[in-house]
Amino acid sequence: MGRPVTITLDHDLGKEGAKERVDEKFEALLQSIAGNMGLKIERQWNEDQLTFTAKAMGQTIKGEVDVFPAHVRIVVVLPMLLASMAEAIQGKVEKDGRVMLENKGA
Repeated sequence: MGRPVTITLDHDLGKEGAKERVDEKFEALLQSIAGNMGLKIERQWNEDQLTFTAKAMGQTIKGEVDVFPAHVRIVVVLPMLLASMAEAIQGKVEKDGRVMLENKGA
């Protein structure tokens, strides 16, 4: 069993705007966190939830992104090998996720 990490990010894009931004930029967010590990990502939308699986170096990370009108909740389940890096990964996702959801039109 892996270790879940939950991140909640506020935004002012509205649900559809946030969903668009996540759709456009989430894969780049995951790649930036993984560095040069050759991450292979599968993802699928179901209404307002993006589910994803990311694989690299024999490790599988699963998660989901739920989009709400004023916030986005990201849940990432880290395999045990990566669980010791949970705090660092959480910090990177929070920082890069805020940039992803930044309302540049305001």
